This record gives sequence, C-alpha cells and structure tokens, in this order.
Amino acid sequence: MHAPANIEAEQALLGAVLFDNAAYERLSDRLKAHHFYEPFHQRLFQAMEDHIRKGQLAEPIVLMERFKRDPAFEELGGLRYLADLVDRAPPAANAPDYERVVYDLALRRDLIRIGGEMSNAAQSDVEHDAKDQIEAAEQSLYTLAETGQSSTGFVNFADALQGAVDMAAEAFGRDGGLSGVSTGLIDLDRMLGGLHPSDLIILAGRPSMGKSALAANIAFHVAKSYAYDIQPDGSRKTSNGGVVAFFSLEMSAEQLAMRVLAETSGVPSDRLRKGEIDASEFGRVRDAALEIQEAPLHFDDTGGLSISKLAARARRLKRQQGLDLIVIDYLQLLTGAENSRTDNRVQEVSMITQGLKALAKELAVPVLALSQLSRQVENREDKRPQLSDLRESGSIEQDADMVMFVYREAYYLGRAEPREGSPEHLAWQEDLDKIQHVAEVIIGKQRHGPIGTVKLHFNSDLTKFSNLAREGRFEKR
Repeated sequence: MHAPANIEAEQALLGAVLFDNAAYERLSDRLKAHHFYEPFHQRLFQAMEDHIRKGQLAEPIVLMERFKRDPAFEELGGLRYLADLVDRAPPAANAPDYERVVYDLALRRDLIRIGGEMSNAAQSDVEHDAKDQIEAAEQSLYTLAETGQSSTGFVNFADALQGAVDMAAEAFGRDGGLSGVSTGLIDLDRMLGGLHPSDLIILAGRPSMGKSALAANIAFHVAKSYAYDIQPDGSRKTSNGGVVAFFSLEMSAEQLAMRVLAETSGVPSDRLRKGEIDASEFGRVRDAALEIQEAPLHFDDTGGLSISKLAARARRLKRQQGLDLIVIDYLQLLTGAENSRTDNRVQEVSMITQGLKALAKELAVPVLALSQLSRQVENREDKRPQLSDLRESGSIEQDADMVMFVYREAYYLGRAEPREGSPEHLAWQEDLDKIQHVAEVIIGKQRHGPIGTVKLHFNSDLTKFSNLAREGRFEKR
C-alpha cells in the first residue's frame, strides 16, 4: 500500500509559483515545505519561499545556483526539470486548488502514521493504560489539526522571526501597545505587557490575600472583552480579550459565578448568597446576569484533576470554541500523571509545572496558575512574600516565566488590633483606614521585563481588584 501523494499536484503548484511569484501570495500560511511528499520538492519550496520573503525573484536560473550540489536535483534533470515545471505551470489563480490537494494528502499521511502508532501501542505498550494512550493520541491529533504536522520538531529561524515580527505588529496596532492579553488593570499591564502566549504565570499568596479573586477578575475581564475577526477560511481570530478556561479545583462553578455577578452588579456576594437584597438590587443583579451571560468564560470545577486530563480538556475546548487563556485555582490541588504514584510531593509538583509549561507552549496561550505560599511568611516581621516562600518552590520558580505575589498589609494589620479605647487603638485605626483598600501585586520574576510592585484598589465586599486612582502607582526595582 502506497502512502497517499500526488506528485503532479506538487509539480503544478511549484510550477505556478515559479512562473509567477505573485501566486505565492494566493497560498495560505498553513502550507509548509514539509507538506510536500517528494523530498526535493520540500527543499525547492523552501528555497522559493526564502527568496520571495526577501523580495527576491524565485525563478529557475536563480534557484539553479542553490541546488548545484544537490544529488536529487541532478537526478531529476537539473535546470531542465525546473524549466519543465514552468512550461507546464497552470494559471496562478489555480494555485490554491493545488495547495489544498498537497496539504490534504500530507495530513492523510500523518493520520496513517498516527493510526499505526496507536495500533502498535494498543497491542504492545502494556506499561501505560488505555486512558494514557487515548490522551497521547488526542495530543498527536490536536497538534496535527492545529499546525498541520504531528510534531513540531525544529522550527526554521525565518518562521520564528516572522512570528516575532507579527507579534510586534499586533502590539503596535493594539490600544496600549500590549503584546499579550490585557488583564484589565492598567498598571499591571504596563509592567507585564499583558499575559503572553506560551507563558506559565504563577500567582501566589497566603490564604485570604485575594489571589482567587484577582484571577477571577482577570479571567472575567478577558472573557468580557472578547472580540474576533473572521478569517478567509471561516475560522475566528481573536482581536481582543479571549476565550477563557477556568479550572477551579477548590470552589464550585456557582461560587465563581457568584463572585463575577457581585463584581458586575456592585452587590456584595455575601448578601447575594443570603438573599439580603432589595428589589432594586435584584434588578441590578438580573441586568448584570443578562449583560455577561454571553462572555466565553468556561468553568471546570472537577476536584483532584490530573495534569493530563486538564490538558485534554483544554485541547478539546480550543478545537471546539477557541482558547486564549487558562486559569488554574490552584496548582497544589492538581495531581500528576494518574499511572505514576509517587510519595515525593516536590517531584510531583515538578511534573505538574513542567506539564503546565508544555501545555502553554503547545496551545500558544498564557497559563495563569495560582499557588499557595508556605507558612514561613507568617514568621517574618515583613510579611511581603518572596520567591523562596513558594511551597515545593524549586520547580515552580524554575518553570514559571513569571511569578507574582498578592499581598494585603491590611489583612495582617487588622488582626493586630490594640485594646479598644486605648491611644494605640486610635493610631491603629488611622493606619488601617489608609491601607484598608490597597493591595500589592509583587512581581518577583519576569522573563520579559522588570520586577517590581504594582498597587491596586481592593474592594473586599465585591472581592474586586481595580486600578488605584492616584499617581505613582507602581515602582520598578
């Protein structure tokens, strides 16, 4: 049985571009050199692409110099072969039709190979159970569907460079000049440049600091701002905000939705839960629910989720509806691979953080993972967290592209109340009033920019973070 291929379609496509380089502009970005079946055609298309991208002419005489020492070039007929491709070239307008044939057959060859690997694994790989094999197959199929190849391998520097230029162009054309997804918090965006695709971002803090609230605020802002452009092939390309997957391993979907509803309506969530609201407040809640119900914010509140299951669900969501941000609350509640039982928690957390970083790169989305801090923070006089406070910290700090800490001094000061009526109590109350609604986001590590502290406004009734309305809101270190 021969692998599906159509050499004549490959020759027609190459001939059309050789005859009229403008035909290259009619091709989609998905077609790459590796989609051609004939190895020499792969090298020829790559050479033509290199010349055209540099603004140079790609025609037989020019390309002949590049292939002088290529045995396959001589074997096929040398310059005569290139000349024949041009002589038999179809009209440039037909190039996209031949591209579809070449691309489709390349996918079919990969599908046959993946099917063979699945069959072999099912028959001979007894070390991994069937669920693991399904997840591995799903990953291969997802990668094939998204990138047109079953594994990425080496990336041509020219392609990487083009991707970097495209990213810079998008940032230049976007309000505020962000290269990543906006958090909705001006000063935080200014320090981070937004949340960058392929980044693993850790948001850490002690309990009651508001890290879940901040993550929910960011997730909701991204979903609420979602806008997209329709591409020529009918697919959607996000132009603002994004589709969000929120994995909450501690809170239920209803509790998270209640927080979002409180933030939008301005009615405190504890009063919403108890039903202690009047008719006008209920009207605000109802209007807020109608306003935000279309936001593409997807909750998954499955407890004890494994990293492999989380990855499979994220891939599925991206295939079906798109995906621009993953939020995980929180990292220590995830489990490692189901078939690897380990008593070493540090090793398991290392496996989880590596898996999350790999997922961020695979799906090309930022992954915002919350993390608990160790109790050693409480033993210091200055309770501002630092990198060494991360629980099972080595791998978290190493794998993360960015580490942020949420810190509210008011939380600690509020628990150090002097005796009421004493002179100290008056001074304490004044100090508390000054910082009651101030929160700090401390950026302890950032691969793309500076570290430092951003001050935000925090409304504990609505569990809502917002921009602090004053000058000098952030300081670089």
